[in-house]
Amino acid sequence: MSLKIYNTLSKKKEDFVPLEPGKVKMYVCGPTVYNLIHIGNARPMIVFDTARRYMEHKGYEVNYVSNFTDVDDKIIKKAIEEGVDSEVISTRYIEECKKDMAAMNVKPATTHPLATQEIDGMLEMIQTLIDKGHAYTAADGTVYFRTRSFKEYGKLSHKNLDDLRGGNRSLLVSGEDQKEDMLDFVLWKPKKEGEPYWDSCWCQGRPGWHIECSVMSKKYLGDEIDIHAGGEDLVFPHHENEIAQSEAANGKTFAKYWMHNAFLNIDNRKMSKSAGNFFTVRDISEKYDLQVLRFFMLSAHYRSQLNFSDQLMEAAKSGYERIVTSVDNLNFLLANSKTEELTEGENALLTEAEGFVSRFDEAMDDDFNTADALSVIFELVKFANTNANEGSSIAFLKALKEEIVMLSDICGLIVEKQAEILDSDIEALIAERQEARKSKNFARADEIRDELLKKGIVLEDTREGVKWKRA
Repeated sequence: MSLKIYNTLSKKKEDFVPLEPGKVKMYVCGPTVYNLIHIGNARPMIVFDTARRYMEHKGYEVNYVSNFTDVDDKIIKKAIEEGVDSEVISTRYIEECKKDMAAMNVKPATTHPLATQEIDGMLEMIQTLIDKGHAYTAADGTVYFRTRSFKEYGKLSHKNLDDLRGGNRSLLVSGEDQKEDMLDFVLWKPKKEGEPYWDSCWCQGRPGWHIECSVMSKKYLGDEIDIHAGGEDLVFPHHENEIAQSEAANGKTFAKYWMHNAFLNIDNRKMSKSAGNFFTVRDISEKYDLQVLRFFMLSAHYRSQLNFSDQLMEAAKSGYERIVTSVDNLNFLLANSKTEELTEGENALLTEAEGFVSRFDEAMDDDFNTADALSVIFELVKFANTNANEGSSIAFLKALKEEIVMLSDICGLIVEKQAEILDSDIEALIAERQEARKSKNFARADEIRDELLKKGIVLEDTREGVKWKRA
């Protein structure tokens, strides 16, 4: 069975055929960094990280880009409240977000671009849109996208253009009467007192939200990409506007497949910071190993709404621990086995066990059906618990353990406990991380932090230096 992906654009499952054989260009909209991420933010991080892992398992080279929006009204508001620059807020919460991602075993993106570092590209794309007649400048320097100039507007959200009246996160500015059409949206807006701003030929100001992802996707992945993903709340207006900007500017299809995860609810309402009904990932980490949170997120199909509750988290904890316990038992048997070679009976059992891997792949090939994939892992665990014993050979036990660990790893689940790291090794890695940061090798610095976090070591950057503790 070939990989099939449900495409929001066509509203059906389609065979996945990448633009370039063996390679996948994937863009996932990242968080706006003004506070600790909540578990609603965590759902797309986990589900699309799992999709990435599975495609890599199938042999694809995945170029995975996920941005941080580090200039935004909420960031500015937070900075004003604290009396600091916006960069202080965004830098702080990018670091906190990365800590949470590592604790959830979300792999770092190939590239994590920052909106504030891509302003030149935004200015260039906006000018291209003006030159092509898709954008115009108002008297105060605001630049608007001329929505009706893009004839296919509404094709992602399947909305009729004449019925649209803006979306729930369109960045509107004062002076709406400047618009040629109420459907037009902001590409660039004038600065306000106390806000960060950049120079442009239209006015000193900052970009609208939608233009950021169009530019960052183009820079790091090219004019055309395979997969664009995010939460279902981004379908309109954000992703609809991205399509309009990108295709109007570049003259090419922006993304071939559009993937959107459903909401995470609490008390059957969408979880969000604005609604005040949310738990941060950090809150959950005080009660549960974040591998349990990851297991919980994958226990339902990503396009199904998921309701958060203590009961479901306890069920997820039990399910996760069941796999961990099975691997622990296999390790114990391995340490005590006296037999090296497979017996004939064990060989037959391993042939049977290979069927679980095939069934796992079938589930994941069906639009990344992690719920069914986890069920297959449970069946494999039951198979191992039933057939592995003190008389089993090392080869048999090792093969069973490797299958369980491999399938769990595709789901991003760490099911084999790590050996405890020595204090001296921790200090050595921290010193290496400090040197990496001084030389601006931030990728290596992040790798070291993530490596330590996987071993249960939490780092905290303070004015007095780096402090660490065992989780």
